[in-house]
Amino acid sequence: MFDPALHGGARRLPGTKETVALLAGLMALNAFAIDAMIPALPQIGADLGVSSENERQLVVICYFFGFGLTQLVWGPLADRYGRKPILAAGIGLYVLFASLCGIAGSFPLLIASRIAMGASAAVTRVLVVAMVRDLFDGEAMARIMSLVFMVFMVVPVLAPSVGQGILLFAPWRAIFGVLAAYGLTMLLWSWIRLPETLHPEFMRPLNLGAIGAGITATLRDRQSIGYTVALAVVFGGLTAYIASIQQIVFDTFHEGRYLPLVFASIAAPMSLASWYNSKVVTRFGLRHVGHLGVVGFAAIAVTHLLIAEVIDEPLWLFVVMQSLVMCAFAFTSANLSTLAMENMAPIAGTASSVQGIIGTMGGASIGLVIGQMFDGTQLPFLLGIASCGLGGLLLTLITEKGRLMRGPLQPTPLVEEQIQFPE
Repeated sequence: MFDPALHGGARRLPGTKETVALLAGLMALNAFAIDAMIPALPQIGADLGVSSENERQLVVICYFFGFGLTQLVWGPLADRYGRKPILAAGIGLYVLFASLCGIAGSFPLLIASRIAMGASAAVTRVLVVAMVRDLFDGEAMARIMSLVFMVFMVVPVLAPSVGQGILLFAPWRAIFGVLAAYGLTMLLWSWIRLPETLHPEFMRPLNLGAIGAGITATLRDRQSIGYTVALAVVFGGLTAYIASIQQIVFDTFHEGRYLPLVFASIAAPMSLASWYNSKVVTRFGLRHVGHLGVVGFAAIAVTHLLIAEVIDEPLWLFVVMQSLVMCAFAFTSANLSTLAMENMAPIAGTASSVQGIIGTMGGASIGLVIGQMFDGTQLPFLLGIASCGLGGLLLTLITEKGRLMRGPLQPTPLVEEQIQFPE
């Protein structure tokens, strides 16, 4: 546990703003590792002898699969040994495998390294959620998750442009050098400034019985498993978007030069929606805002599909409609993930791992199927993302036994500016 005497005595603890920035920076390791690659996919394919554009999607999708594989490892370790040392180990491996990606001489080695890179980075997803759960409850937790997600979403706005900028002066391998440097920066920042957040009473033994009990508790809780599966289906739409957007912009609309602008134009409103969610969720509650988010996601996605079926959709309209879909996703993801964790405080690390595996692997599998359906038009993608929205809505209804937005509409207190870390 954190002991001020071991860290400079009266050293000032990070406040809410720095903590949000630090946690968001950790989560953004993944966004940067995924989105900075998108402009480089054609160059990677040409350099490593991959002619099929759909096969190049594996550079993105396989990262997600790796990201899902090890979450059940990181969570129990963090519940036993604390958040801080396990976080440092995972980020250190991320730096190592990012460097290996940069020197990969074949496509299979690159894919294997990307899987290992994602597997290492999974520590950030598990522990950021667990640390927020360590420190906050209810709407306060949703607010902080929204703020983390808002800062985190600045990276997708910038990452494709950063990747494109690197390609102007260096080969695609240099992108992985930048990723490794970013990972090292976050390793040092978190190690120096972040105290231990695991409460002593929640420390769990590292044995199969305890892990199994945590997994069982997570899967048996209706709210936990219901919202986790709903979020996995909705996340499949986001994964399909990330995997398909380069081909849609290049091959469907023939406007490849605008890819960074398109990506930023869709991601920026999503980031603003996350900020706004942090404001309204404390007033109207998790269920009201989260349920409206998933309803909006489904409705807008279906509307976009119908529009594209009826008219010859221009790129600007595609961007507008997808930005609305992703705004709805921002309201959906932060609140549904918070609802999934609401009853999991005593097993936050293990629960975050189990939910992360289901969400990531499920979403990546759905995104892979949708991405591989690309036929030169945007219609398979739009059909897939509309199906994800409708599926997420159906699962939310099942979880809530057919009743959406239940509970009173009443203001709840805002989070105090200074976080109270465990002694």
